[in-house]
Amino acid sequence: MPANIDVTTVAAGQRPLDGYLTGPGGTDGASLLAVPIRRPEVIAAKEAANDAAPDGWAALTGTGGTALATATGLSAAEAISAYDLSGRAGEVTRLAARTPDGVIRLVLLGVGDGSPADLRRAGAALARQVEPGQRAVAVLPSDGPGDGPGAFTQGLLLGGYTFSLRDGATVPDPAPEPRAVLLAVPAQQTPAQQTPAQQTPAQHDGTRQATVIAAAVALARDLINMPSDVKTPSWLAARAVEVAGRSGLSVRVRDEAELAAAGFGGIVAVGSGSARPPRLIELSYQPDSGAAAGPADVAQAHVVLAGKGITFDSGGLSLKPNDGMKLMKTDMAGGAAVIAVMSALRALGVRARVTGLVAAAENMPSGSAMRPGDIITIFGGRTVEVLNTDAEGRLVLADLLAYAQATLSPGVIVDLATLTGAARIALGSSVGALYASADDLAEALTEAGAAAGEPLWRMPMPADYAMALTSATADLAHVPSGMNGAKNGQAGSIVAAMFLREFTGGRRWAHLDIAGTARAGSDDGELTKGGTGFGTRLLLRWLTQAGEPQA
Repeated sequence: MPANIDVTTVAAGQRPLDGYLTGPGGTDGASLLAVPIRRPEVIAAKEAANDAAPDGWAALTGTGGTALATATGLSAAEAISAYDLSGRAGEVTRLAARTPDGVIRLVLLGVGDGSPADLRRAGAALARQVEPGQRAVAVLPSDGPGDGPGAFTQGLLLGGYTFSLRDGATVPDPAPEPRAVLLAVPAQQTPAQQTPAQQTPAQHDGTRQATVIAAAVALARDLINMPSDVKTPSWLAARAVEVAGRSGLSVRVRDEAELAAAGFGGIVAVGSGSARPPRLIELSYQPDSGAAAGPADVAQAHVVLAGKGITFDSGGLSLKPNDGMKLMKTDMAGGAAVIAVMSALRALGVRARVTGLVAAAENMPSGSAMRPGDIITIFGGRTVEVLNTDAEGRLVLADLLAYAQATLSPGVIVDLATLTGAARIALGSSVGALYASADDLAEALTEAGAAAGEPLWRMPMPADYAMALTSATADLAHVPSGMNGAKNGQAGSIVAAMFLREFTGGRRWAHLDIAGTARAGSDDGELTKGGTGFGTRLLLRWLTQAGEPQA
């Protein structure tokens, strides 16, 4: 979790870098000073190949920079040549600098073109340079975007995320000593020095919102990364109850008896093979009357978020190979994102009413497990022929979607799931697959994902592909049955989405298949190895800034 990095934002004056390098006490007790290096200016300087002036650093850093040549003994041209600087976002070059306070570590930090995305990556790179117990100062470019401090802060917190259960810990433990970063923002970026007419909510609340959102993503990552010997359906439900208590939410948890009595046949069937029974988590957020985020015309909108919460997926009787199971503690990433989003709504002042549903179950093989060929009844009465017990996620989501549309009367439903390997094959590990019943909904989610750093790509749903779900014995097959000459069974992600659509009752609906994006194999920018929390940032962006279009 990112709690071991404390970020403080201060106004730094018109020429902040010079002040930190030349004034006694200017480093504020920091042992590391991060200097922004911008890619376009590096390229221009290389092309010009002429930088005799000591103040040549100013063009590269956007912060003045007249003292850098004195402190480092290098001109900008010499540094570019010696260290082969590119200025790309996240590039880190280490050298020493002499200040009145003594010699400190200097990090030339590539900030790319200074866009929010590049600043997030730069912030994450800096987080990995600050050791436990250290204090750093980071100076932002003077002409960066208004939301630059928030983007940089979010990158710092997410890039500094850690998860460890060493020494018998039962909760993730941050680094033993806190790290601190003083974020120096030039005066023209500082809301306090603007007139009220110049201030915007995004500028005024940028770093605070970034902190709230980063904490939500960290929560999702903690839930995803927890091993499944701990993370049972009841454990996940208990964490949701804790989140509700500290986030101003109401919560209801249904156990296996309630699920069976109410007709949640998909969740019951998937969880039937495990000794650890399933749960349905329902979190509810009602906005405060004075909530200010989002457009006024969505104040009464009701959004339902539904997440797949398979706490471990063995494949059931359609057993996965060993290698296929190694990452299956992360198969509840969609549910984790839903819980994480719900945790941040009140702090961000979201205007819409939001309900979060998570179907938590463990898919295991046993004498009581569901079998290929079984016919189960989804909430509301539709029957489904089970042809592969390893396609369990769509069965629990079908229950959630049918329940939401029949009993909650939402204006829109968005579900998230690590649903199909086909989505990962089609789009890789950086882009989520988006399916939507309405163009404006798809556009709003896509824009939110692009702005938040969680990109989506809208996928088609050709009408004739639905033939793949024909069953001779039930209303639907849940995977391609091969009947009626259907030829599109290989389009696994598309067919899965079309199966889910059958349970939405024609309501406005979007499905995010995050099988590729929910986990990272290594640190990359603001992502850290393990669960990514994908979907948390984009949904919070959508709910707070874009708002849900009226149904």
